[in-house]
Amino acid sequence: MMTEMTNSNNIKPDSESKSGLLRHLPLAVILIVALIGGFTMRDYLTFDTLRDNREALVAFRDNNYVLTALMFVVAYILIVGFSLPGATLSTLTGGFLFGTVFGTIFSVTGAAIGAAIIFLAARHGFGAKLGTRMEAATGPIRKIKDGIDENQWSMLFLIRLVPVVPFFIANLIPAFMQVPLYRFVVSTFFGIMPATAVFSSIGAGLGEVFAAGETPNLGIIFEPHILLPLLGFAAVSLLPVVVKAVTGKKDL
Repeated sequence: MMTEMTNSNNIKPDSESKSGLLRHLPLAVILIVALIGGFTMRDYLTFDTLRDNREALVAFRDNNYVLTALMFVVAYILIVGFSLPGATLSTLTGGFLFGTVFGTIFSVTGAAIGAAIIFLAARHGFGAKLGTRMEAATGPIRKIKDGIDENQWSMLFLIRLVPVVPFFIANLIPAFMQVPLYRFVVSTFFGIMPATAVFSSIGAGLGEVFAAGETPNLGIIFEPHILLPLLGFAAVSLLPVVVKAVTGKKDL
């Protein structure tokens, strides 16, 4: 009897260790692929590559529009999901191939799905444990968590509309804060749409840029007629915080 109990006690730590490794595996794979991709792909995912292959891309799109759209979305999912370089170039390419409207839709769809992959990997590996610790915490840590819990929609839209926080980090924080998946996906999809539309519109005009032998002006997003509306969207996202501060009403 004692031997059986001893054996069961010996097996439990090993099984827990294996379970912990499996939980961390998805995020570890993402980080490893991101590091490898950052070194091996940065020389290929460039504006020059797009310019040199534009005719082949346009010809393939004209003959296989639906397939091209699906391949583009899948490629965008992989780029975002594995934090590979080239997200901005991909958005420009989407605008170039599909125009501003469909380029924006395809880019946002791929980005939202890719972000959800990181979100789920982080939650599966660390989110539950961190969430439990934060629930049990007291003092400033608990106040910070309660503040985010009370204003999730506003905070989620804010970090997307004003991307001060790197995109990869902005995918991890909500996972650690136990934000519901649907809130994360919805806020990501609509939150990144304004800036994505700007870059897609730049991409839609790349034909003229290529013909002139120039490079696209990505700094246009900081020009007042572009930046001010984005900041306006960000201000609107903060209105619920102000309302709740006055009325004490919480998120539904």
